[in-house]
Amino acid sequence: MGKGGTLSDSVIKKIILSYSYVAIWIFLSFTVIVYNKYILDKKLYNWPYPITLTMIHMSFCSTLAILLIKVFKLVEPVSMSRETYLRSVVPIGALYSLSLWLSNSAYIYLSVSFIQMLKALMPVAVYSIGVLLKKESFKSDTMTNMLSISFGVAIAAYGEARFDVFGVFLQLGAVAFEATRLVLIQILLTSKGINLNPITSLYYVAPCCLAFLFIPWIYVEFPVLRDTSSFRFDYVIFGTNSLCAFALNLAVFLLVGKTSALTMNVAGVVKDWLLIAFSWSVIKDTVTPVNLFGYGVAFLGVAYYNHAKLKGLKAKEAQKKVQQGDEEGGRLLEVRKGGDGDGKKNESAN
Repeated sequence: MGKGGTLSDSVIKKIILSYSYVAIWIFLSFTVIVYNKYILDKKLYNWPYPITLTMIHMSFCSTLAILLIKVFKLVEPVSMSRETYLRSVVPIGALYSLSLWLSNSAYIYLSVSFIQMLKALMPVAVYSIGVLLKKESFKSDTMTNMLSISFGVAIAAYGEARFDVFGVFLQLGAVAFEATRLVLIQILLTSKGINLNPITSLYYVAPCCLAFLFIPWIYVEFPVLRDTSSFRFDYVIFGTNSLCAFALNLAVFLLVGKTSALTMNVAGVVKDWLLIAFSWSVIKDTVTPVNLFGYGVAFLGVAYYNHAKLKGLKAKEAQKKVQQGDEEGGRLLEVRKGGDGDGKKNESAN
């Protein structure tokens, strides 16, 4: 704070930059979701090939990540053995490919607004899988909160005007695979001291995803594309769509690196409400009062979960500081005792 209680220029710049990172991430995340919906929806661009679209994204992102790391050397690669890659990265890549495939497929059957409401189940899935894999400890109050989120999403689903069972199955499957991937990242990578930023993640994971997606693509979508004589690859549409997807990964790197993961969670809530409003006002998807009430209940549960997580992180940081203070105090005492012992030895020698 400067004179008269005004903020200093450096603090103002930091605040402006933080809000800029948040705005960029919201814009890009919003754009990628709406763009994917536009391409895949049969009533819009009418290109219902989610596996192919995901493979285009992965090919584009892999190429740019390799250029940034190997050619331009703007990002340092992570040292990783072949065994670590096969045991840790490959399973994560398999789950990521399934998550992207199913989530993109859901845009063909469900509205953007309803998909965002179903995504509110992510904390429930992450916590439940974390408990099953013994990464999280079971707590009755946390599980009660998870049930409240699930209840809110169930109300939103009940009020959905364009409910499609297969679409819901696809989106719930995507949530389950993504939640498993997030938990396995902690178990297989973070616990081993391997921390990947979005660029190095794409460098290691995107080629792996591409390989896994190639298997269902050969049997599901390739025969249809081969027999479609009218198909022409639209470089403008798919090029800009892939560029937005890659830019989103860069925005995640900036947002988490310059602010925090909690900021990203809060920004995600704002983005979800904006998408619901956009879906209703521009795409003309039907959003019912029951939809909004159910999502509101789920939203409150997610907000409480994030708040509890933040409190837990602050408590851990405070505990670490206390432990560090105790360790430093112990070292000082040892130094003093050592000094006193040397002094006594010198006196006895004299």
